Amino acid sequence: MKGPPVLLPLLLTTAMQKKFLSNLFFLIVVNLLVKPFWILGIDREVQNQVGAEVYGSYFALFNLSLILNIILDLGITNYNNRQISQHGHLLGKYFSRIVALRMVLAVAYALLCLVMGLIFGYDADQMSMLGLLCFNQFLLSFILFLRSNVAGLQLFRIDSMLSILDRTIVIITCGILLWGGIHEGPFQIAWFVQLQTLGLFITAIIALAVVLRYGGRFHRSWNSLIFPLILRQSLPFALLILLMSIYGRIDSVMLERLLPDGNLQSGIYAQAFRLLDAANMIGYLFAVLLLPMFSRMLKQEDDVRSLTALGSKILLIPAFSLAIMGYWHGTALMDLLYDHHVSSSGAVLSILLFSFVPMAGTYVYGTLLTANGSLRWLNYIAAAGVVLSVVINLIVIPKYGPFGAAAACLVTQLVTFLLQYALAVRTFKISFTVKGFIGPIVAVALIGLTGMLSAHLPWMLASCLVILLGGLCTLLLILPDLKLLRNEAK
Repeated sequence: MKGPPVLLPLLLTTAMQKKFLSNLFFLIVVNLLVKPFWILGIDREVQNQVGAEVYGSYFALFNLSLILNIILDLGITNYNNRQISQHGHLLGKYFSRIVALRMVLAVAYALLCLVMGLIFGYDADQMSMLGLLCFNQFLLSFILFLRSNVAGLQLFRIDSMLSILDRTIVIITCGILLWGGIHEGPFQIAWFVQLQTLGLFITAIIALAVVLRYGGRFHRSWNSLIFPLILRQSLPFALLILLMSIYGRIDSVMLERLLPDGNLQSGIYAQAFRLLDAANMIGYLFAVLLLPMFSRMLKQEDDVRSLTALGSKILLIPAFSLAIMGYWHGTALMDLLYDHHVSSSGAVLSILLFSFVPMAGTYVYGTLLTANGSLRWLNYIAAAGVVLSVVINLIVIPKYGPFGAAAACLVTQLVTFLLQYALAVRTFKISFTVKGFIGPIVAVALIGLTGMLSAHLPWMLASCLVILLGGLCTLLLILPDLKLLRNEAK
């Protein structure tokens, strides 16, 4: 009689791992078909055509609008994702009321962006672009909220398609303008922003239709009493997102403001940051998939340690491989992608890509802690990250420019991840075993050694060796999990 109670959690955990791997594979394949071309094709070509200085101004304005966009959400999306994953019947009750609340927040966000633009002394053209970027952020935030309902209902395949729809639209329309030869004169950065508006608007309409189709019966009555309840429970999420956005994005804004040629230096930094952004898209996909899974498992009191370990293995080793590739071949990679400022952005990339390793860890352990509701400690850690980032950037940017900003990013991300990891270990009683650490340590050593020994080879060949070895090591590390899933399927 003791067998089933012991076996049931194992079966649930194994089933969740299988579901995670299946949906993760689909999500990554779909996004790999679109987002790399968006970043390395469309976004890169826009910068090449408009120049580093013009793009640098856009990049700083975009990051400012992104940092402030927490006012649009106040943590509602993450809170909603967690709630719907655990209590799917609440969607109909909360949906229309949250939409109304978000409209009020949109007005507050627009006013804040206007005030910040005036404080920073932006000219009329910059203020106009900031206004359109803010509208784009409103659309993006609304889409993410709609997708949180889709993911909370465990409709991961539909959510995966929605995650690439706006980029697909912009790739098609912007690609025609960039390479179609249908306009006279140079490409305008304003066109790039306007086409993003079009893609986001169409995606928002389709995502809304999906939620209305699968969400069941919706309550349309106005109830202002529920707003304080939602805000009180979502504000810790909002503070966390705000603080993480600041220490993750403030570097480009500080570059543009602190240096005499700030637009140019921000543009050089953007060239390297684009690849970090591309890598982060994959990490973000993990978080989007893991948050509702962790939330449901914690609600059912399942053991989350096996899924956490699996996510770590899949993400951290490839992240380190990418960092090694960037360290040895950053300049060559920049030369392949850009027309100007190759050596400067290559030096930045050699440091910046190492930031993705702790970021990858955050996408696993930070997401687990978020699903657990450990917001108070996460906010303490994020606040420390903000202070650390601002202080280091103030010191290093005037002297080292974008290279200093990259170093500040690495230090900040590493410190915040280590603190999150320590918190997760304490909260979930994650044990340390020599056997568990031997595999990852050997993998890291092999990848690092391969990167060093192959540095004299043609950079594409050397990079392929490092990436392939990273993939092989990852496969070997997760092989026991795959065998378990296969045996369970039988």
